[in-house]
Amino acid sequence: MITSPNDYKQYRHVTLPNGLVVLLIQDEHCKKSAASMSVAVGHFDDPLQHEGLAHLLEHMLFLGTDKYPTPGEYQSFISMHGGSNNAWTGTEYTNYYFDINNNYFHNALDRFAQFFIAPSFNADLLERERHAVDSEYKLKLKDDVRRFYQAHKETVNPTHPFSKFSVGNLTTLADTADYTLREELLRFYQQHYCASLMKLVIQSELSLDKQEYMLREMFSAVPNRGINAVALATPLYTETQLQQTIWVESLSGHKKLYICFPLGNILPYYQIKPLSYISQLIGDETEGSLLSLLKNKGWVTALSAGSGQTGANFKDYNVIVGLTSEGFQHISDIVECCLQYIKLIAEQGLQAWRYDEKKNFLEQAFRYQEKIPAIKNVSHLSQNLHIYQPEHVIYGDYMMTGFDIEACRFFLQQLNASNMRLMVSAPNLDTDKKAAWYDTPYRVDAFSESQKQHWADVELNEHFALPIKNLFMSSSLEALALDKANLTDKPTLIDKSNGFKTWFMQEHEFHLPKGNIFISIDSEYAIANAHNIAMTRLAVELLMEQLNSLTYQAEIAGINYHIYAHQGGFTLHLAGFAQKQLELLKLLIGHRHLQTVDNETFTSIRNQLLISWENHKQAKPINRLFSELTSVLQPNNPSSERLAKALTSIKQEQLPEYLEKVYQNISVEVLVHGDWHKSQALEIGQYVKDKLHPISTPGKETIRKLVDIRDTGSLVHEVAVEHNDAALIVYYQAPKISPKELAYYSLANHVMSSKFFYELRTQQQLGYVVGTGNIPLNRHAGLMFYVQSPHTAPTKLLDAINDFIDFFPFGMISFTEQQWQSSKQGLISKLREPDSNINGKSKRLWHSIGIKDSSFDKSERIAEALEKIERVDLIRFMVELKSRTSDRLIMATAHPTQAPDADINRDEEHPVDKFEGSYITDVETFQQQSNIFEL
Repeated sequence: MITSPNDYKQYRHVTLPNGLVVLLIQDEHCKKSAASMSVAVGHFDDPLQHEGLAHLLEHMLFLGTDKYPTPGEYQSFISMHGGSNNAWTGTEYTNYYFDINNNYFHNALDRFAQFFIAPSFNADLLERERHAVDSEYKLKLKDDVRRFYQAHKETVNPTHPFSKFSVGNLTTLADTADYTLREELLRFYQQHYCASLMKLVIQSELSLDKQEYMLREMFSAVPNRGINAVALATPLYTETQLQQTIWVESLSGHKKLYICFPLGNILPYYQIKPLSYISQLIGDETEGSLLSLLKNKGWVTALSAGSGQTGANFKDYNVIVGLTSEGFQHISDIVECCLQYIKLIAEQGLQAWRYDEKKNFLEQAFRYQEKIPAIKNVSHLSQNLHIYQPEHVIYGDYMMTGFDIEACRFFLQQLNASNMRLMVSAPNLDTDKKAAWYDTPYRVDAFSESQKQHWADVELNEHFALPIKNLFMSSSLEALALDKANLTDKPTLIDKSNGFKTWFMQEHEFHLPKGNIFISIDSEYAIANAHNIAMTRLAVELLMEQLNSLTYQAEIAGINYHIYAHQGGFTLHLAGFAQKQLELLKLLIGHRHLQTVDNETFTSIRNQLLISWENHKQAKPINRLFSELTSVLQPNNPSSERLAKALTSIKQEQLPEYLEKVYQNISVEVLVHGDWHKSQALEIGQYVKDKLHPISTPGKETIRKLVDIRDTGSLVHEVAVEHNDAALIVYYQAPKISPKELAYYSLANHVMSSKFFYELRTQQQLGYVVGTGNIPLNRHAGLMFYVQSPHTAPTKLLDAINDFIDFFPFGMISFTEQQWQSSKQGLISKLREPDSNINGKSKRLWHSIGIKDSSFDKSERIAEALEKIERVDLIRFMVELKSRTSDRLIMATAHPTQAPDADINRDEEHPVDKFEGSYITDVETFQQQSNIFEL
């Protein structure tokens, strides 16, 4: 097996006598063990009379087996011991995965193995889970991605399995006259869940020999029914479905054009990746590119190439374009430009040096790939086992063995107008059809004869140019020698002056040529009011837009950047290969004043931002409440509605004066962490200081504000949502920021999470989205309970949450000492889990700087506090929550349209139940009248 030179893990391929293919990974440094099973079955295999059955089956495997029959026991065991678990059902594969603290891996793996040996398919739970799948379906009824996806399904070959409804609902998952759903479920399991169709990956600290012993002990009983994958021969599109435009009405204000070129099976080409090479050229963003020209015309906002549905015998190769309102009127011209650029690549772009640039970057990325959590690694590799040759399971994603000009020509020849479909997503379209399940309005038009003729043989466009050699690409990279005399385990403050700080740490745990630079600029003017906050976010988007073509080569060379607004101003973050980050930084800071923004660009970006904020109204109800919760509690973080209102009054001519005032009085904080020496970090910090000080006077760090809800009782804030589902969040705020206080809130969430999910989702079937969370805001922990329901009113959801909170402490009395200690140690292990890569470590260190944790050990201090908490202490803490009388914030959807059988009081005098508590009707007034915690 080909592995990275920096990969210290050991690997072993094993094929059991039953045909199960397994990859074992020994990782001596991992604190959590993980496993993933990928089964070659998906919604393509659903019987026509029971669409969504593969998805339902995935749900059912979590609800008990012959050996471990208690529903929810698998999830509780994993959660109790510091782990997590999940699964997904795709078109042709279903993937199950989990991780857990090393000491409990053997027991967890045994439970996991039984999924594929003897699931119970409990009839009572089947009916409940059928409703859970229906809730999951209803959750996405207004999701534009799902709505678009369904219209796509209805416009492909109806005999291709892609056309099937993948999720399922109460209609498709019902008994028939001939047999029950459970009988069909058992038949489906026996027909498709077979060892020969499964790929398993295990990653643990255990030796490979011990892993193999466990593997043979637990998985040899997985039945081999002699089933092999059947090649898919049906074409995705018929001849008549090419050369068509499908107009799909969206709920959002965004407009998109999908230029689709149907291809055959591309998997045999994974070693040379001709489509990756082609995509990099089509998707280029430098001067002279397809995107650059279309932006200059004011027609598009973004462009990407290469995505699209991929299957065993097909690939939808998409060029996706974000359209402006004017661009929507020039779709035919945009398609012509795209075909012209493809012709330019075919005639002038097939050059070995271009291929080698991409190849060298992937080789560097492979050599210096950052470690990812074991659970992500096993899930990804279990899929790769289906796709790549055994020796390429890890390397296959990165390998480009050599430039094959004929393979490139083969695919470029298929990117033509006769082998093309267009899909357009936009609001307020003229349509004549409605897609099933999601009621998506759409229309199908055949290409006109003039379009066919116009696009058949396009001419080269003299305004297009292929990208030049990438100046940010390094031919070779090596990590710098460690400065052993100055190595530290946490950042040190190497420069502190009035209004300016630079922190530095050379990374030695992950000794790679990578790193992160964070530069935070605090400005009181930037967050003075909603108007200024909207202006700050607009300026950030305009700057990102202005820099796009200038920084694109850096991004494809592995040096990324992001600029984001926050409660105190805004932050610039650079990440990736460290060698040329200073060059990119100089480019970014040199454009901070937005000198060249024209009116057209200003209007386009402002409109995009406005649409984005206004689209929050269409977000899932629970997501809407999550967003509004932080807006209510953080005065410097206004709601999308307030920001959109402020944005409409902003004019381009206000920008120069605004930016001048933003930079007038600032506080700057820098973190340089990674493959740098101290002298280089000082140079970076000094450069930032030199560029900003001539135009600024040192200011103080901006105060981050958090509303203090002590002594308020139950506060209630209702949010109007454009969705049939109801949703509710109950939030309890930690009044103190001590490690002890944080420990109690973290432990309460950890202990209650799986039980809350099981009680309200599995038992009571209140909704698909159910959970608890520890949501820290400005150093204050927060305990949160949330539910989204398609059939139950918010007041009834609150009753269920209240009952759970009131009764849970009594349930804790029955915990055995072993259960208590295991659960507590599971959380402690999570807190003490080491950083998995440089990026994760950098973000943790930067977060510590942001919350003024100069010791960089917040998690360790919380873990130490947890060690001292006894079960009686936590029971007392939870009893004191007093669900109905405690200080808390209730966020609820306001009077959503409910189904006819909804659990709502429909009495004419009391049409909607009301909450007990103080209602927040005006957020700004509430914040002005509240006490404030300051950070």
